[in-house]
Amino acid sequence: MSRLLEGKTALILGVANQWSLAYAIAQAFAREGAGLLLTYQGERQRQTVEGLAAELGARQVLPCDVTEDEELAQLAESLRAGRVDAVVHSIAFANREDLYKPFVETSRAGYALAQEVSAYSLVAVARAVAPVMTEAGSITALSYLGATRVVPNYNVMGVAKAALESAMRYLASELGPRGIRVNCISAGPVKTASARAIRDFSSILDHVAERAPLRRNTEPAEVADAAVFLASDLGRGVTGNVLFVDSGFQVMGF
Repeated sequence: MSRLLEGKTALILGVANQWSLAYAIAQAFAREGAGLLLTYQGERQRQTVEGLAAELGARQVLPCDVTEDEELAQLAESLRAGRVDAVVHSIAFANREDLYKPFVETSRAGYALAQEVSAYSLVAVARAVAPVMTEAGSITALSYLGATRVVPNYNVMGVAKAALESAMRYLASELGPRGIRVNCISAGPVKTASARAIRDFSSILDHVAERAPLRRNTEPAEVADAAVFLASDLGRGVTGNVLFVDSGFQVMGF
């Protein structure tokens, strides 16, 4: 069986634990022959990511706090001697209190933080990595249906994901002449550590399983395989798109 990412190097941001979508994507990339570069945020996360990197056979683990320009510059410098074929952006954050109260009560600081970490970081990472990306490079970000529809209790994160998807389209336009493709995967709700911050998340899972055309929730491996497609030569003609991997839930009117 051919390995779709053989000989490619992939930078994956957001591998926080074994339940994260970024970890599932890293597993799939390793299975398909990609060399992995992983990042971590802060010393508290370093040991965990280094342990996961060892399990995955990753080549390197690099520090990268996307809110710090110095660390982004350091990431770019660390990559300068090599090349990157694929980037996976699986980073998002909002204060729990801004998720638990009505959107109209979102604080100015909380709104800015969600935008900076969840949306602007894609722009900053693309700027840092694009100079070392190959002409057939791929950048993939993780989004959610809350970017375009109102999802109860998703609040400020939905607005941040809307900005992420818009940023993806502008980046696809600007980086396209270099041969770099930029896309988003809109994954269905998945039981991850970060998803627990969404109030009544279990009810969202139940609703999707009941209403989605496939009558089930999304599996992390399905999202990971879609990421493999976008990073591989099979996805060479796809850019500026949001690929839904959600058991078809996005087509339903009610």
